[in-house]
Amino acid sequence: MPQALILPMAAHVMLTAFLYVLLTIARAPAVWGLGRRSDESNPLSAIEPRISANLSNQFEWPLFFYVACLFLQFQATQTVVALAWIFVGSRILHSAVQIFTSNVRLRGLVFTINFLAVIGLWYFMISASGEAATA
Repeated sequence: MPQALILPMAAHVMLTAFLYVLLTIARAPAVWGLGRRSDESNPLSAIEPRISANLSNQFEWPLFFYVACLFLQFQATQTVVALAWIFVGSRILHSAVQIFTSNVRLRGLVFTINFLAVIGLWYFMISASGEAATA
């Protein structure tokens, strides 16, 4: 499955781009006055910090996802591709939980899923590296 990991990486990039758009929309009332209520308040002010925090999160743990995907790009098994998609799906769910709820326990549970998916990718990366060294 050559280059099968490009799609999960692209999906995560799209999630990040979507979060930038969402953050721009959430900040529009404060920055440009668009969408303000009649009392001049911002209807999205409650979730704007959550969107911003979640966007920052997309540049932390996912770094390890990209390293593993790039390393495994030409030797991706079905298991590796499945782990990559599990990571992306749980990142999307993690974003929704973080932005729209304050349920830290659920957010931690969802994060654990994408954390373990990346650990699995790194397991396969290290295994492949060891096989290459002995060949």
